[in-house]
Amino acid sequence: MVDLSAMDATQISSPKNSRHKRWVKSAHWIITLSFMALSFTGYVILMSHPRLYWGQVGNDLTPALFELPISRNYQHGGWEKSTSFFDAAGSPVTASRTYDIFNQNGWGRSLHFLSAWFLVLTGVVYLLAGIFTGHFRNNLWPRARELTRREFWRDLINHLRMQIPSATGGPQYGLLQKCTYLAVIFVLLPLIILTGLTMSPAITATYPFLLKMFAGAQSARTIHFFASVALVLFLLVHVVMVIRSGFKKQITDMTFGK
Repeated sequence: MVDLSAMDATQISSPKNSRHKRWVKSAHWIITLSFMALSFTGYVILMSHPRLYWGQVGNDLTPALFELPISRNYQHGGWEKSTSFFDAAGSPVTASRTYDIFNQNGWGRSLHFLSAWFLVLTGVVYLLAGIFTGHFRNNLWPRARELTRREFWRDLINHLRMQIPSATGGPQYGLLQKCTYLAVIFVLLPLIILTGLTMSPAITATYPFLLKMFAGAQSARTIHFFASVALVLFLLVHVVMVIRSGFKKQITDMTFGK
């Protein structure tokens, strides 16, 4: 039995023969696989330098906002005495490492960059198709009658209690789903793409406004990290919701199901 109290008016009134469009399915899986590759390679890159900063520059010899204990590079302290380049106060400093650090930046950055283009290009196609086909307007944009505090809290409490409606086989989303998907599509993904571009010297040389927008390349890297964490958490919750609402049917409907 499906708990109708856990479903909003849109879910109840939506036609049962509504199904995910083929372009939605294709974009969903390409973006998912790209993001998984980005998450893995991003973690490897972060292991090489598990320190995050704020501002334009940052390295092992400058103070960090925080450091992540995810590799042997964490607070390794393997430096000789630092030496100033100039006698003047505030001069840049240098030092030689005395510690065998973890460094997989080469292949990690190359695969990260390649995976990013799959996500960006597919995301642009999905965005344009979603706008011109009415997908966002019809399936993701909340109706006026849904945008109430009572509806939001009811949907939130149902999710916290794991009272998840059974899969309908199509894009009949609840209010919390709609708000979350819109936040991912129009906030987190654009943010992670723009901050990723800001970390590229070649890009910022052409579009220097990106550095001003994010207060420097290192600030963009820190924002990029937190946006990535938010997307990973979204993915984990998304998988749990898929399992709770009917894993087999959900996967069938999002792949080759009719």
